Amino acid sequence: MRAFGIDCGTEFTGYGVVEMDHEARTPRLIHVASGTIRLNKKEKTPLRLAQVYAELIARITQYEPDCIAIEEVFFSANAKSALKLGQVRGVAMLAAATCNLTVAEYAPLSIKSSVTGYGLAAKEQVQFMVTRLLALDAPPDSPDAADALAIAICHIHTAQTLLLQGANR
Repeated sequence: MRAFGIDCGTEFTGYGVVEMDHEARTPRLIHVASGTIRLNKKEKTPLRLAQVYAELIARITQYEPDCIAIEEVFFSANAKSALKLGQVRGVAMLAAATCNLTVAEYAPLSIKSSVTGYGLAAKEQVQFMVTRLLALDAPPDSPDAADALAIAICHIHTAQTLLLQGANR
């Protein structure tokens, strides 16, 4: 399975592609790609959303994932920020739908628990564990890319668990 994780943001949107190598003696996670889509705050919102869409489509086409995983909306005290984030999430979902891929959504607590074992882990802990789990030489280039990789890892772990539960019934 190859999962494409997206960490939606209004200034930086991270992406990460992870796959599971089942053919190794012990199955392991493999880092395929990761990066950050950097948006210009001076650009109008429609242009920034178009940039996110175009870059996600390009990366999805390039890495050919089996599915897309994104973080669920978290509740924010600032309604304007939440709405802007929702727009980016909508664009990410549109990119997935355009490429005929399913979208899985995960709560921030689930993502952090899946990667660090603790749902309230700090960003630095997530970045550290992503680096370890994927055997990277250095941490991802940004916290957003690390979060996107964590989302992809969470999806792979969840899919494996569901598959095992189905096999044991």
